[in-house]
Amino acid sequence: MTSRRWIVVAAFLAAPVLAGCGAGFDANTNKPYAPNEAGVLIQNGAYGTRGIQIPQAFILGPDSGAQLAWRGSAPIYLNILNTAGAPDTLEAVNAGSMGTVKVTAPIQLPSNQLVNTGKPTPQIMLEAIPKSLRGGESIKLDLQFANAGIVSLNVPVVTRSREFKDYPAAPNATPAATPSPTPSASASEEAH
Repeated sequence: MTSRRWIVVAAFLAAPVLAGCGAGFDANTNKPYAPNEAGVLIQNGAYGTRGIQIPQAFILGPDSGAQLAWRGSAPIYLNILNTAGAPDTLEAVNAGSMGTVKVTAPIQLPSNQLVNTGKPTPQIMLEAIPKSLRGGESIKLDLQFANAGIVSLNVPVVTRSREFKDYPAAPNATPAATPSPTPSASASEEAH
């Protein structure tokens, strides 16, 4: 093998190693990854706080390409695990200036039992949203627990697509625009 070929082979073999070194400690591959867009409660690098773990949290937005109407509402879905030795209760939720939150009834959280606030029907609704939402936004929620106190987290607004497509549609969502042929597209198709 000629020296020129050895140089090409060495460069080819070294490229992945050198590319990995350039990523550094702040690379996306060094950050926690959740398999979907739903939020997870991680505070100060630890999973959960004061006996409350939230493995999934999201606000169900509109279908892809649509939007939630101004002053509309959207369901909030939370999976909550109380790991404290005693039962706890989710009493209220506050969304600050992003609307009011209605909790149908205090949500009981037995010790070491996962509670889903959205099944069979959503128990928490974000109402009077002050601006249209399309999905991709995050809203800070303060959850008020009887024993754990206030737990805050940023909850993403997810579109009703992919793994969220089977959830009931958010009320007051405007439908996505349906594409229609443009005159120039129709004329060019007829010319062929």
